[in-house]
Amino acid sequence: MTYDLDYPEIRDAVAKLCSGFSGAYWRDCDRAQAYPAEFVAALTEAGYLSALIPEEYGGLGLPISAGCAILEEIHRSGGNAAACHAQMYTMGTLLRHGSDAQKRQYLPSIADGSLRLQAFGVTEPTSGTDTTALRTTARLEGDSYLVNGQKIWTSRAEHSDLMLLLCRTTPRDQCAKKTDGLSVLLVDMREVRGKSLTIRPIRAMMNHATTELFFDDMPVPAANLIGEAGKGFRYILSGMNAERILIAAECIGDAKWFTETAAAYAKERTVFGRPIGQNQGIQFPIAKAYAGMRAAELMLAEAVRIYEAGGSAGEEANLAKMLCADASWAAAEACLQTHGGFGFAEEYDVERKYRETRLYQVAPISTNLILSYIAEHVLGLPRSY
Repeated sequence: MTYDLDYPEIRDAVAKLCSGFSGAYWRDCDRAQAYPAEFVAALTEAGYLSALIPEEYGGLGLPISAGCAILEEIHRSGGNAAACHAQMYTMGTLLRHGSDAQKRQYLPSIADGSLRLQAFGVTEPTSGTDTTALRTTARLEGDSYLVNGQKIWTSRAEHSDLMLLLCRTTPRDQCAKKTDGLSVLLVDMREVRGKSLTIRPIRAMMNHATTELFFDDMPVPAANLIGEAGKGFRYILSGMNAERILIAAECIGDAKWFTETAAAYAKERTVFGRPIGQNQGIQFPIAKAYAGMRAAELMLAEAVRIYEAGGSAGEEANLAKMLCADASWAAAEACLQTHGGFGFAEEYDVERKYRETRLYQVAPISTNLILSYIAEHVLGLPRSY
């Protein structure tokens, strides 16, 4: 499998679409901390956000490798797919574990863009990545769950109609295992926003449309329970490999943007009567960043291959996410250093992309937790937490 050459028509079409959204567009959004609504609308209209939805529900019915190609090209063009990428990786939970009735009710509208599923409520202020310690509860009363608690770093909640919400339906002290008793609810935020659901935006280092959420007896129909009550943790875990693979593809796109941008600038920028790209001190960091990107890209291709074959891609998906994030960060460093002082100037887009790609050392899972996973589950070392 040659990952670079997959879906050339899709890649060309996405690149063409992205060419209509220049660096100035992204800088304006970044400066105003504004949601790139026009860009998301264009992707939706072109059908790219429904790429992974089966054709029977109005989607393109493509595999995850096509999703990777779409997201990579967005980032390689200088854009940022974070405004909408969640629709691809949250979709798996609904597709794999939702009922036929739920899929018939929601997927066609998500596919045509009349409904947005962009929000994923998992992380809480007190528990962080210790998901089993979350405190948001949902108690069943009649034919509805009443949800109480708080989530943080729930991005795009202000710009989404639906949210997948992980909450505790059975108290932890009543469960045999700490991973039991968690359930996934599909929340229609249009019905509860400003009433039992409060959304507060969080200004962050990059324009990520992230928020914190507060639930005060928020009603959710019992019919919106995804799968079985108490098994939500494993449902969320089953979608994490897809999330890490797709985010890794974005990192590859960033790494390509940084290396291509750095190389182009190094050819043009003249100091002491010669292009700075003639100096090995400039050449070598860019070349090394490129090499790191190519190696990470191969790991991503292997993760995609195993995932699409139906295998257990936990090790490969985690490695791909970590290595691709490392590659994008190394390329960002090389690009900023190549530009010198101009790298800090807004108009070159380097500092914006630099801030954006730094996120992937921390989210959607930190590098340290990936290393812990590899140590315990691959190398057989004692559990560290």
